[in-house]
Amino acid sequence: MATFDILVLPGDGIGPEVTAEGVRVLQAVGERFEHVFNFEQDLVGGASIDADGVAVLPETIEKARSSSAVLFGAVGGPKWDIPTADVRPEQGLLALRSGLGLWANLRPVTAIPALLDASTLKPEVIEGVDLLVIRELTSGLYFGKPQERRVVDGRREAVDTNYYNEDEIARVAHLGFRTARERRKKLTSVDKANVMASSRLWREIVVEVSQEYPDVALEHVLVDAMTMHLIRRPRDFDVVIADNMFGDIITDEASMLTGSMGMLASASLGQLGEDGLGLGMYEPIHGSAPDIAGKGVANPLAMILTTAMLLRHSCGLEEEAQAVERAVMAVIDAGLRTPDIAATGEPSLPTREMADEVLSRLGA
Repeated sequence: MATFDILVLPGDGIGPEVTAEGVRVLQAVGERFEHVFNFEQDLVGGASIDADGVAVLPETIEKARSSSAVLFGAVGGPKWDIPTADVRPEQGLLALRSGLGLWANLRPVTAIPALLDASTLKPEVIEGVDLLVIRELTSGLYFGKPQERRVVDGRREAVDTNYYNEDEIARVAHLGFRTARERRKKLTSVDKANVMASSRLWREIVVEVSQEYPDVALEHVLVDAMTMHLIRRPRDFDVVIADNMFGDIITDEASMLTGSMGMLASASLGQLGEDGLGLGMYEPIHGSAPDIAGKGVANPLAMILTTAMLLRHSCGLEEEAQAVERAVMAVIDAGLRTPDIAATGEPSLPTREMADEVLSRLGA
């Protein structure tokens, strides 16, 4: 019997609703496979700003460091969306990534046959899509200094700095190549090397690292072209690596290949042990979705698939992770839908009932 300590950070918007279902799934996994999951809940994002005046407390980050994994909901909402505010909900997420050293964000995108019609793209375009985006997470435009608003000669201006060093790029490249070796042996590196100095360094380092992986085909694609190719020929991509900002943009675009952001999970990882496991923060990519918060209609499947990634990457429980994924696919194959993936006129289930359907199949 294995024991795991999970820090739960529900956050804002639909975060608490879907996180509650993720906890239920982990509890069910514990009961079926005889593991113990100990849960502790804390605040992050707008909820933390309201309670403590900051987007995340230092004590919360310390709790995360001592946990087996962090289950994260979402942050942000109209209440805190004040451009001139010194404290913003997203600062909590960035502080956790930085404080925990979580430099790689893994976002798998797989077209589910039963949901091909849910996408706005033609089924023949997205059928067979199976790609993994690895986004650098703790450097680049979101962390570079200076990063500030200021007034110069009476005129407002702002600056953000896109900083990278070779070590930060190399570790993402190595992870990308190693991952591609286990898949279809193709790596796509996304940059803007025709314009940006940081991207030219990115491409240079990726090429250097590629010499250690002669069995993996490497291609470089400019980010603006990549946004087009993801729509025109998404099946052509296997593993994709990108810097923090470009990765943020293309993963949201890629999510729509599945028909809904409510279907995609992610894992943020850092230093891994010899067994390939380590502390990670796990979150669905759909954000806080304030327009549907509190209505009980959020899709819990992204969060449930996120728990499968938690089981796999931080707990080393592959069998259990696959059981969760099979349960989700069984629900989809049975024709059950939440509003975001239901066709016009098709019946849909609320959040809790959809999760109940997954749980009923988890024990099968």
